[in-house]
Amino acid sequence: MSSEDTTVQQDVTFADLGLSPKVLAAVTDAGYTKPTPIQAGAIPHALQGKDVLGIAQTGTGKTAAFTLPMITRLEKGRARARMPRTLILEPTRELAAQVEENFINYGKNHKLNIALLIGGVSFDEQERKLERGADVLIATPGRLLDHRERGKLLLTGVEILVIDEADRMLDMGFIPDIERICEMIPFTRQTLFFSATMPPEITKLTEKFLQAPVRVEVAKPSSTATTVTQRLVKTASKPWDKRAVLRRLIDEEGDAVTNAIIFCNRKVDVSELYRSLTKYEYSAGALHGDMDQRARMQTLDAFRNNKLKLLVASDVAARGLDIPAVSHVFNFDVPIHAEDYVHRIGRTGRAGRSGKAFTLVTKSDGKYLDAVQKLTNQAIEWLDGDLSTLSAESESEESPRRGRGGRSERTTRSRDRGERREPRERKPEPAPVAAAAIEPEEAAPAPRQDRREAIRQKNAEHQEARAPQPRRERDDRNRRYRDQDDVNTVVGFGDDIPAFMKIAVPELPA
Repeated sequence: MSSEDTTVQQDVTFADLGLSPKVLAAVTDAGYTKPTPIQAGAIPHALQGKDVLGIAQTGTGKTAAFTLPMITRLEKGRARARMPRTLILEPTRELAAQVEENFINYGKNHKLNIALLIGGVSFDEQERKLERGADVLIATPGRLLDHRERGKLLLTGVEILVIDEADRMLDMGFIPDIERICEMIPFTRQTLFFSATMPPEITKLTEKFLQAPVRVEVAKPSSTATTVTQRLVKTASKPWDKRAVLRRLIDEEGDAVTNAIIFCNRKVDVSELYRSLTKYEYSAGALHGDMDQRARMQTLDAFRNNKLKLLVASDVAARGLDIPAVSHVFNFDVPIHAEDYVHRIGRTGRAGRSGKAFTLVTKSDGKYLDAVQKLTNQAIEWLDGDLSTLSAESESEESPRRGRGGRSERTTRSRDRGERREPRERKPEPAPVAAAAIEPEEAAPAPRQDRREAIRQKNAEHQEARAPQPRRERDDRNRRYRDQDDVNTVVGFGDDIPAFMKIAVPELPA
């Protein structure tokens, strides 16, 4: 694969890129006049039918970089049943649904049939759209292959293939599926390939499926936006300590937090942190991959429409979601994969806005933090001292597990996990019997082991008292039978033999 690098021109407008009048009118109605660097570099080559390799950090407008030229080229021709004209592959349902929204907005002057194939939606409804013919097919790899295996989809008519967020596809294990899909599509297709980072596996994939691509790179791979202020915050490793530090950060930022995304590494942590925040009366929602599609879309819509202030999410929300006004990003966990840090903090500071990103760091996160700083090639500043200032004493002082109003948050992991009710003071346990003779003011507190033994003894006495006792009548009757001296007690029928037993039985002939 030979590639052609292109230099992004400055001071260009959408009218200079060669888009059709209908597309330009839709872009103008959307309020855009000047393209982003990735759009200015990729759109002209995409309109010419060339393969494009676009490399840009998240939030730079990659979606419009392939949406606008595709709509222009789709003005000619029409789709046939079960044979889509274009195919866009996305790693997550949210990204796929967002691309559909872009096609609807920018293609409002066109009569395009758009089919969205994602999980969590009925197969029948999607099959009906495919039967009508799809000019644009937007899909996640798994659901696309499901329809293909059911015989409801043919890919031999695809003219343009778009592989979006390729590095995320790699992280989610979709590369084998991508290779299968590419082999089903005609070799003469045009391929538009977009990624924020270029690990070796992605480079091999581009060499295999792109033909003489134009390489458009507008930012260094794995670089972070300069509009985002990044800070590291030390914290103890216990979950309740981290939650206390997070609440402190949110409260200290105050009104500056118009809305924020809080990222966790695990889905179970998303659920626990969401419950904790709602318990402390924060306006929060949760988003992770185990939620059904309807709940995920409702949560995203509520967050976009400012009905939720905080969105606790896994990395399913780290890529490509167009929520331009996010003021803060909080990394509750340092991401295991360093590339995810770039995408997480890319949710803020978008479209020229400023943003802040705080990352909570424990002593066990050292290697992950080093990987992040090595990837981004920058040293991230600490907010209030690095981990060397976090001693055992400061850990307990920093997060005293106190809720609002000075109440204790939790004293054990099991009680902390649910956080469904406020803790109550433990009732004083009864003193051992041996201490009864001592005056109360002179009685020393009994050792813990003695108290446990007293409790066990009391429980045993209680169980013994509750054990079922034999009936007195039964004991008396049994004792009377055992003491009887009458040895002629009748056993069986006695003299009262039934008549049928006295009938003579005839002898059988020899």
